[in-house]
Amino acid sequence: MAGERRESSADADLVAGILDGDQRSLARTITRIENRSPGYRDLVSALHEHTGHADVIGVTGAPGAGKSTLVDKLAAAYRDRGDTVGVVAVDPSSPYTGGSVLGDRIRMASNVGDMEVFFRSMSARGRLGGLSTATADAVKALDAFGKDVVLIETVGAGQNEVDVVRAADTVAVLVQPGSGDDVQTLKAGILEIGDVFVVNKADMDGAERTLAELEEMVHLRDRPTRGLDTAHHGAGAVGHADVDGNGDDADGNVAHGDEGNVAHGGDGGDDADTAEWTPPVLRTVGTTGEGVDELIAVFDAHAAHLRDSGELAQAERRRYAEEIRTLVRSDIGALAAAEIERRGGIEALADRVRRRETDPYTVADEVVAPIAACVDAAEE
Repeated sequence: MAGERRESSADADLVAGILDGDQRSLARTITRIENRSPGYRDLVSALHEHTGHADVIGVTGAPGAGKSTLVDKLAAAYRDRGDTVGVVAVDPSSPYTGGSVLGDRIRMASNVGDMEVFFRSMSARGRLGGLSTATADAVKALDAFGKDVVLIETVGAGQNEVDVVRAADTVAVLVQPGSGDDVQTLKAGILEIGDVFVVNKADMDGAERTLAELEEMVHLRDRPTRGLDTAHHGAGAVGHADVDGNGDDADGNVAHGDEGNVAHGGDGGDDADTAEWTPPVLRTVGTTGEGVDELIAVFDAHAAHLRDSGELAQAERRRYAEEIRTLVRSDIGALAAAEIERRGGIEALADRVRRRETDPYTVADEVVAPIAACVDAAEE
């Protein structure tokens, strides 16, 4: 808890090392974060004021969509333009050790040896939502280290991966051609979190159909009472038909909005700072890098939209509010667990309930009472 935390010279050295760009300090800090080692909160707290500069991009989607290969190509493309990159790949957990299976590391070999690309595999440790509980803190460490871009690859659990929203500014949802029912299931949850949808492995049969299905879903989601139209996005957005931002589609035609205006204002003349973002649908081939530059252009456009519209501040506020709630719930849960042990342990309490000596509500009230008393005392 916060009251028990102590500043240490070792922590100060790690923080100083991260701010000075020392790779070993960064690696050691993320290890402590992932292991939830004593004092890790002090490290994250000390780094917080140095964060907020990196573009954080989440890449999610069903298993087999090619997330790792595409992330590898994205990292290489960012490096080609001079950006430094951090990658957090959340791998499935080993059923024997609980550690990361490290499959992603095998598929991200093209950036090996580049000291400006920091790659870290993290185990999901059985957590639903596609993200390790330590992911957000690891992103903060990479941000404080000075990475321009941080890529988060989720574990690949399909529509359950909505936790990525809590850690990323921009979320790319990958779908592979011929997904069929997988595309339909996007309606159940993950469709709501995507800022851009990507048909990866677009050299496979069925790519055009999958593109069309995704575009239909996106337009129905954002404008359920309107007919489908051509690519039409919010301020600064570019879609698969307008990757260079000049208003032309792939065939040189002008992409129109609802009222016949160029697709940069939802209702023909909306202010650029208030227009909503409509997720574009792109096609990529991760193995060759086809479409990667266009995808990065969309990431840049979405980042600009977030800043210009004020949505970035709103998203950060929501993210930190959720993080505070999560930490408080965790801390109070730990206090309650300690109180349960002080009263003989959960099994003993359960036996008392089973024997009808008490009931679950009364036990809960008794466990929480000392915590509530401390809160009341602090208010006085």
